Amino acid sequence: MTSRPHGLSQGALCGLSAAALFGLSAPLAKLLLPHVGVLPLASLLYLGAGLGLVAWGLLPRSHAAAHEPALRRSDVPPLVAIVALGGVVGPILMLVGLARVSAVAGALLLNLEGPLTIVLALLLFGEHLGLRGAIAAVLVFAGAATLAFAPGELRADPLGVVCLAGACASWGVDNNLTQRLSLRDPVALARIKTLGAGVCSGAIALATSAAWPEPAAAALALAVGSVCYGASLVFDTYALRLLGAAREAAFFATAPFVGAIAAVPLLGETPRASQVVAALLMAGGVAVLLRERHAHTHGHEALEHEHSHVHDAHHQHAHDESVPTQEPHSHPHRHASLVHDHPHVSDLHHRHSH
Repeated sequence: MTSRPHGLSQGALCGLSAAALFGLSAPLAKLLLPHVGVLPLASLLYLGAGLGLVAWGLLPRSHAAAHEPALRRSDVPPLVAIVALGGVVGPILMLVGLARVSAVAGALLLNLEGPLTIVLALLLFGEHLGLRGAIAAVLVFAGAATLAFAPGELRADPLGVVCLAGACASWGVDNNLTQRLSLRDPVALARIKTLGAGVCSGAIALATSAAWPEPAAAALALAVGSVCYGASLVFDTYALRLLGAAREAAFFATAPFVGAIAAVPLLGETPRASQVVAALLMAGGVAVLLRERHAHTHGHEALEHEHSHVHDAHHQHAHDESVPTQEPHSHPHRHASLVHDHPHVSDLHHRHSH
């Protein structure tokens, strides 16, 4: 077969869109920081995302979106872990760590999120990343590190390094747990994540007596959050569904480049040679990922679950009269055991040994 891995192009588009929106949030947040403190801003950005997704959920939805399966009671434990790690533990460790290291060291250490997401995906969550995918990820992360590095003091005490590494590990677990739930409705999942993180960040801000902004600045922060965080998280959840956490991490790591480019017109910053180097490294990594082809004979064990699907080679099953014929649709269905050969990535239907 010569076709590209199923879902790769759609997943790449979602991953890069998520990265672009999130990257744009960095210079916009920097513009807001003189008017909003760090913790209140984090809370408002996440709350804006959550409220925007609540509003989006009230609008008429397309057929495909309307047939995404709902979250279930059994999803509560991973959801709690996602909010706790991504919205509470990660930010607190980041703030403690950044206070104990120099700005340059902090920027470089925060790039650990992507590699740690990949390591966890491969070691604990059954994903596979071949040599070409690993090379692509290294190129993208090298580009991100190039952007983060700037002339300055590389000062870091051990506790600061441990805290920043712990923050990145928390977000890595968050990414992988989100990937496990990505067959559910991405809008509902992103809504819970953002509202949970917003409330938790707000509670921390109140507990530390942080000053809250004027209404105009708060409204701007909510608006930025609704687009740059809310829409980004929905796109990212689709990317996690289609690609797996390891490949998604590589695509999402391009976010700092978007932020650096956007900072030129928004903040009046001067383009740097490091941005050109980062662009070349990241473009090379993305190109390698897009040309990746992983195919071999593999087996699928019998499985019963529910998610939005069309009747491709993995979904050949009968329906009762209550199931709509229009595709995609969602209903509980059973995958019979199957052995075949086709290009694929480590989505939730392809977790097998190599």
